[in-house]
Parts: sequence; C-alpha cells; structure tokens
Amino acid sequence: MKKVMYALIAALVVVSGLVFANREIKNEPPKETTPKPISAAEREAAMKQWYTTPGGIAYKNWEASPAGQKVYAAEAKIRKHLTDSSNIEAIVTALSLPPGSRLGFGVMVRINGDDYILNFAPEKSQLEQLQNLKVNDKIIIRSRNVSHAPKYAYPIISGDYVERDSKLIYKRVPRKDGC
Repeated sequence: MKKVMYALIAALVVVSGLVFANREIKNEPPKETTPKPISAAEREAAMKQWYTTPGGIAYKNWEASPAGQKVYAAEAKIRKHLTDSSNIEAIVTALSLPPGSRLGFGVMVRINGDDYILNFAPEKSQLEQLQNLKVNDKIIIRSRNVSHAPKYAYPIISGDYVERDSKLIYKRVPRKDGC
C-alpha cells in the first residue's frame, strides 16, 4: 500500500512539474508585436493612392459637387458648437431617416435653416424616451462629432445629449471597453 502511495505522489510531482514548465512557456511575451501606427507621410501616401481608385474618384467628385459643398457648408455652421460642446437648438422635422440609410436609430432635425441627420446609439432603456419625440418638437442637442458620406445629402450629427422641455431624454453612455 505504501509503494502505491509513493508511486501516486511521484506521478503527481512529475505531472505538476510539467504543468508548471508549460505555464512558464506560455507566459513569455508573444513573438508577434503589435503593428506600429503609420506615420503622417505613410497615411498621406495611402490617401493619395486611395484617391486614384474608383471610390476615391467618386468621393472627390462628390466633394466638388453642389451637394457636397452644401453638406460641408452646413457642417461649418455648427462646427463651433461642436468644438465647444455647447447647446444647439434644433427642431425635429422627421422621425425617420432618409430611405436606404443604414445608420440605425435617428431623426431628421433642422438647425438654423439647414437639415441634419441626428444619429443615436441608444440602449433599450433610452429608446422609449427617444421614440416619444414628435415632429416640430424643439430640442437641445450637444455633440462633439459630425460626419458626412456621399450617400447622404445631409451632415450626420452623433447625438451625445438631448433634452426637450428642459428634461433630459438622451445621454450617450460611454463604451465599457474604454474606446
């Protein structure tokens, strides 16, 4: 009986030694390193190369077109509010986005005579309050981001904060992964 116990203990010591040896190998830093961020010159060269592709040519044509110029002019009108993250008064003009849009949940708003897409990334608890918006509601928006795409004839504002009648109806929840 003692010989069997010694044999089991010896086997346990050998197996645990192998497990710890493998663990140390696994803790070594990976040989693959993360790629370095590209430099400004490399980024500029990549953009020049992209502008020669059919997609890049179409984008440049859109930028020079009256529709593209209108979008850029509308962005310029609210740029100061975005950089300051100050309040922007808006009127809801439509409760749906333009046909064929793939932006998720959003509404159309008018700010100082120009139309914008106000895009949200709501959680389920916030969705009900946003769906209570009506056409011609006056809302206050705060945002830090505006974007554009040739597919849309309007600038796209990412809603960070929205209030109606001095009551908060939406506040963007930061991502949990830190980005």
